[in-house]
Amino acid sequence: MEEPARPGTVVNPAADMGAPGEATALASTGESITTAEFRFASDGQVPNNPALSLLLHRKAFDAATPQPAITAEALFGANGWGGFWRDGVYDFHHYHSTCHEALGVASGWADIRFGGEHGETVRIEAGDVAVLPAGSGHKRLDASDDFLIVGAYPPDQPFDLIRASAAEHDAAVRRIAEVPLPATDPVFGPEGGLRTRWRKAG
Repeated sequence: MEEPARPGTVVNPAADMGAPGEATALASTGESITTAEFRFASDGQVPNNPALSLLLHRKAFDAATPQPAITAEALFGANGWGGFWRDGVYDFHHYHSTCHEALGVASGWADIRFGGEHGETVRIEAGDVAVLPAGSGHKRLDASDDFLIVGAYPPDQPFDLIRASAAEHDAAVRRIAEVPLPATDPVFGPEGGLRTRWRKAG
């Protein structure tokens, strides 16, 4: 069953959006960005994505700035992603069947269960960016009091939110297959990140 759009502070996606590739300086923290990949199969309730890996860009932006949420939004916007919101992560298994999603950790940390009940628990921390292909299950297990996420989406990909459910699974799988690859990665822009890893996977 689809749920209403998530609560939280919605930021104008058209604000401060530069051209793709302008985000190199914004992403620089003085440390190398590393990327981990995770693949999850369907569990009958959460479809995950049969073709694309969940990507976790570690230390993707400088969260030590005075306003790290704005830093994350500027990075995403410069790389063509919008629809920003600021909030946490729901404490139940859910996924999106009509869009890919970027989750930038502006502050704090959280232990997120990716991939559904039988997936993997991963700690994400300030400065990290998770890039979730459509269908990827996620649920907050624990978090610091100051945990704050900045969410973003590729252009022209409508947002939905679906709880883990066998009844919703098959229809969601069909929608997931129709979600196009983004033109840019939210951190690396038109080259690198999902543009390299998802094309190889596809």
